[in-house]
Amino acid sequence: MAFRAFLLAAALALTCFHATASDPSLLQDFCVVDKMSKARVNGFPCKEAKDVVAEDFFFSSLHLAGNTTNKQGSAVTPVNVAQIAGLNTMGISLARIDYAPYGLNPPHIHPRGTEILTVLEGSLYVGFVTSNPDNKLFTKVLNKGDVFVFPEGLIHFQFNYGTKNAVALAGLSSQNPGVITVANAVFGSTPSITDDILAKAFQVDKVTVDRIQAQF
Repeated sequence: MAFRAFLLAAALALTCFHATASDPSLLQDFCVVDKMSKARVNGFPCKEAKDVVAEDFFFSSLHLAGNTTNKQGSAVTPVNVAQIAGLNTMGISLARIDYAPYGLNPPHIHPRGTEILTVLEGSLYVGFVTSNPDNKLFTKVLNKGDVFVFPEGLIHFQFNYGTKNAVALAGLSSQNPGVITVANAVFGSTPSITDDILAKAFQVDKVTVDRIQAQF
């Protein structure tokens, strides 16, 4: 009886672990992406181990600053499974974020990953908002060497309020965490969300909605 209870508890624990993991667990040393495969799986198919080379685990140029000459004044350089094939099934990735003075990494979410961010240069005002119904805002001013965590799936942002460039490095708990920029998704979708819906959702008139959509 005790043994059956143990097996039940073990099975439940494994089920819970699988349900909370961002990415599938690794079942071998590595599973380098086979870019030539036409198979469609949740993730990417593996290439033959004999065909794997050191370059499959390598990325260069992260020391180079991103181009921040855009409306937001920021640039993200991702290093995920799209850049390093060897990250497939590893459950991690990272990104470099550059910020011009008063540059913003606008409110966005990562649907498949928690983010941990550290400031390498400059200072940032960062924050995230909890889910409904509280929608509580947590904010912090970060200086060089400071670290902040953005929980998976919550809206968050970073703003360089200083007069000098800032640089941050972010680690994420998924090989492909995804990103949804709130304003782009709501006002720049293809096809567009109708004026009636957006006007009612944001409690503004249709002219205001049209003006905002024109920016995207």
